[in-house]
Amino acid sequence: MKKKLVATMLATVTALSMVLAGCGESAPASTTSGDGAVAESQSAAPAKTETADAPAADGEGTTIRLVNNKAEIDDGLHKLVSAYKEKTGVTVEIDTIGGGQDTQAILKQYYQADNMPDIFIFEGDTQYETWKDSLVDLSDETWVNDTEAEYVNGGKVYGFPTTTEAIGLAYNKSILDAAGIDPASITGPESMRAAFEKIDSMKEELGLTAVIGYYTEAANLWWTAGQHLFGTYLDVGLARDDTTYLDMINDGGKLDPERIKAWADMVALFNEYTDPNGISGTYDDQVGGFASGKYAFVSQGSWIGAVLTGQDAQMYADAGNFEIGMIPYAFIEGQDTIQTNSPNWWGLYDGANVDAAKAFIQWCSENDGGQEILAKDCGCISPFKSSTFMPDDPFADTIAAYTAAGKTSAWHWQGWKDGLAQNVSCVIFQDFAKGTIKSSDEFVDTLQKAVEAYYAQ
Repeated sequence: MKKKLVATMLATVTALSMVLAGCGESAPASTTSGDGAVAESQSAAPAKTETADAPAADGEGTTIRLVNNKAEIDDGLHKLVSAYKEKTGVTVEIDTIGGGQDTQAILKQYYQADNMPDIFIFEGDTQYETWKDSLVDLSDETWVNDTEAEYVNGGKVYGFPTTTEAIGLAYNKSILDAAGIDPASITGPESMRAAFEKIDSMKEELGLTAVIGYYTEAANLWWTAGQHLFGTYLDVGLARDDTTYLDMINDGGKLDPERIKAWADMVALFNEYTDPNGISGTYDDQVGGFASGKYAFVSQGSWIGAVLTGQDAQMYADAGNFEIGMIPYAFIEGQDTIQTNSPNWWGLYDGANVDAAKAFIQWCSENDGGQEILAKDCGCISPFKSSTFMPDDPFADTIAAYTAAGKTSAWHWQGWKDGLAQNVSCVIFQDFAKGTIKSSDEFVDTLQKAVEAYYAQ
């Protein structure tokens, strides 16, 4: 089985490496231990990490390794593992893979090198299929009874949730107030356009660079438009368990003509009123522009809250620590849901350190364990019922309000064909923003043909 998986992974990694080479280089992942020091700089195919022959579930001398793909919470995770080491003696090393790198490709190379981490990230059904023979069944763990956000497949639990994230059109309430716009009045395409037009007419008065920071750079920000914004087409306005449009796209790449056209018109609106820097700018440029009050809206999700209160805290303070909210991507009149989900899950590799890894994630789930650090230092909105901690995060109240009102949809892009966003859709968004694709009709036509071709491979 392992030989077959390695052969499959090698083919996948080779293909992905060719794609990434065309998009540009990425920095290597780094491994750091609980004190935050850099232990080694790893290449894409690192040397095998030595571990204890038979480690105990906890205790001095035990070392486990965790892969994290969210650079914005790296500092907080180091506080988390430092606290765990102080309590148990167990060292948790962290590999943070960020900056647009392909986490799954790197994990596959780790696997080939017999260097798999004990805890690693996977996103939903497609990536589960890659790792299903290597994942530990967590169904009997205590924390499972304290959440509804665990990853379940075939009636068994394989994924540990760390946070709840939200996707919607994020806004600076101070700017909207100054423009006399009630965000609740933006309920569909006409009111969205009217709001954009009014803010644009006041752009100089409001000190704005652009109405919206909508970024489409395809090499490193492929996930922003190619995955998250494209994913709004699948789910906005639907019940959490409604997979109508996911099922269509998985049936040979089909897109619903009426729904995709309405959605594409919204994308065209963003192109019209965005910062031109978005076709080549970085994640830091995008989030920094919003943090500094230069955009009224930004096409990022709630995860940027950790950046605004962390890396960009000074520019956010200089801009007045403005109130932040989120409205639905209402590309059809009356759509009233934001999307909330666990963005990914920690899976446990079926290797030598399973017991130690289980003990660590159990502690992370506990109110008197890791929950405070995950909330306060990582900005995680807890998926655990017993947690009493809320992050100092500008999106927390918005997410809580939509959730309490039952106005959330799930996100289902995790179930479309692996690589669709990175290999196909991201470039089409960028071409549309550049003007290479001239209209929303041409955008739809190009996207439909490309998605169908990708599913035909």
